[in-house]
Amino acid sequence: MRVLVTPDYESLSQTAADLIVKAIRVKPALRIGLPTGNTPLGLYEELVKKHREGTLDLSQVTTFNLDEFLGLPQGHPQSFHTYMRQHLFGNVNVPPQNIHIPNGSPGVDADAESKRYEEAIEKAGGLDLLVVGIGSNGHIAFNEPGAAFNSRTRVVDLAAETIANAQRQFGAEPAPRQAITMGIATMLEARRIVLLAAGAAKAGVVERALRGPATESLPASALQRHSEVIAILDEAASGPGKIG
Repeated sequence: MRVLVTPDYESLSQTAADLIVKAIRVKPALRIGLPTGNTPLGLYEELVKKHREGTLDLSQVTTFNLDEFLGLPQGHPQSFHTYMRQHLFGNVNVPPQNIHIPNGSPGVDADAESKRYEEAIEKAGGLDLLVVGIGSNGHIAFNEPGAAFNSRTRVVDLAAETIANAQRQFGAEPAPRQAITMGIATMLEARRIVLLAAGAAKAGVVERALRGPATESLPASALQRHSEVIAILDEAASGPGKIG
């Protein structure tokens, strides 16, 4: 595993964006897995900026998002469909037919949707590049502590900590308690993985995930089993021991 420590969040975002731009220039029809959350916001801002400057063409790229809340209409303000439209897809030229996000809409057959999504990734030829963040409890995508390393796209119950964190965005409306998520085995089949982590609050879990034992109690530690992982950290997330 390669670790890049950047001075701050802005440089982390720029470094990640440069890596993605280079990958797309090498392979314009790149198949990429994308996360949501706070950490990738700077990355998406950089990608939008490069597209507007004319230095990034996404017209052949195919995207697969890592997860989606279960029980939210796609147009809900807190859905990941809305997040991705606002922060990336509404501002760049990825063709709509090339955008894949799990459908967690009310009434959907979630098990059938999970199977369909897994098959769509396989039919596309798998992921060339996967970008992932890390939760404070060590989750990757919505694979919570205890998730099997051989798991595939499926419905999951969210951890209490994850629900509590999400509740800040939902206000008076109850946050979802389930989601559809790409499984750990599916993620590990990506040809390359980029892990993003920022802020001192992530330092402890990052150190355990990258340097501790690989254990299902810490899902992000599964990344140690992949031969092509780049962890991009800001200085705060690298911790007092300065992972690197």
